[in-house]
Amino acid sequence: MAHRQHGNAFDDVMELLIENGFDGMADVLRILLNEAMKIEREDVLAAGAYQRTPDRKGYANGYKPKTVDTRVGRIAVDVPQVRGNVEFYPSALEKGCRSERALKVAIAEMYVKGISTRRVTSVLEKMCGLDVSSTQVSRAAKILDEELNNWRNRPLGEYLYLILDAHYEKVRKNGYVQSCAVFTAIGVNTDGKREILGVSVSLSEAEVHWRDFLRSLLDRGLHGVRLISSDAHSGLQAARQSLFNGVAWQRCQFHLQRNAQAYVPKKAMQKQVSDDIADIFAAPSGELAQIRLKYYVEKYAVSAPKLSEWIEENLPEGLTVFELPAKHRKRLRTTNPLERLHEELNRRTRVARLFPNEASLLRLVSAIEMEISEDWVAGKRYLNMKAEMENENESANSKEKRIYRKNVA
Repeated sequence: MAHRQHGNAFDDVMELLIENGFDGMADVLRILLNEAMKIEREDVLAAGAYQRTPDRKGYANGYKPKTVDTRVGRIAVDVPQVRGNVEFYPSALEKGCRSERALKVAIAEMYVKGISTRRVTSVLEKMCGLDVSSTQVSRAAKILDEELNNWRNRPLGEYLYLILDAHYEKVRKNGYVQSCAVFTAIGVNTDGKREILGVSVSLSEAEVHWRDFLRSLLDRGLHGVRLISSDAHSGLQAARQSLFNGVAWQRCQFHLQRNAQAYVPKKAMQKQVSDDIADIFAAPSGELAQIRLKYYVEKYAVSAPKLSEWIEENLPEGLTVFELPAKHRKRLRTTNPLERLHEELNRRTRVARLFPNEASLLRLVSAIEMEISEDWVAGKRYLNMKAEMENENESANSKEKRIYRKNVA
């Protein structure tokens, strides 16, 4: 360890704090950062200033002035230099630069939320003593755009389950305020991990826009989908049937519960109808769910004939999930994972209220969803995929037994 002689720096810091309090934080940081860089250089060289030692790996070579923007203002530091067969750059300064890059990303996020450059500059001047130009804001937004574009277009692989939905945000278009649809797809891969596969924005949920979004997922390599969970929006349904023909579809049970209320003739019946539909969905097997469905169709045939017809026609679309392993049904019977994601998006976009254009909306939503998706991938499994294999083995064994019994008979 190199010999240390930096006691005076501590005295200087204490004096600045005593005399100036918080107003002296910029000078305090400058002194501490300079001393930290000197200590790090001594460790790299394995020798202190003017120290003679056989372990020395190089020599100090003065300092290079550098001005850096920090959260306590703009400070001038002296970056230690070295000579000889050794490379050195202070990690403290490098980490500080990474921190400031994070600040620039925050600047970009403020911008895409609709905050003007003037207001961004004003806020940072008051908080950090920084003067940010419109060019710097644009540059930060461009860096963010490149990263988000790479994430949105990354290659995909095999995902057994796909959950689809859209929600709306306000954007300004041709001088008018319009609702803009944000399409999102969640996938569950063969390891049971969930991931946000893609996000797109469009001024409507028309079939052509859903088809373009789903086709982009396929073009990026999405394959192996066994079940899609979504609501019954006509544009989504047409696109799904066109591009995923033959893939099982689970209609969101939550949306079915809500849609059924439109066919209840009396307000006093609403809770009972809701409980009866929940009873169908809570059946332990698909066979029992079909029996309960038939019972409630007959129950409301006289008192609420339109409701009875609606239940018979629509509720079977919410029973596809019974074809899955029991442990998977709860997570895939609704689009709730996306509903919760939409709640988080609304919480983060509420500040903006109105986006200046579709590109700014896509930028912010992509940044939020990329962050959430990475947390999901790094976290626990969403589904136990061993249950999938056990279910397939049980189905294969049952089929073999049926064939055996038939041949014996």
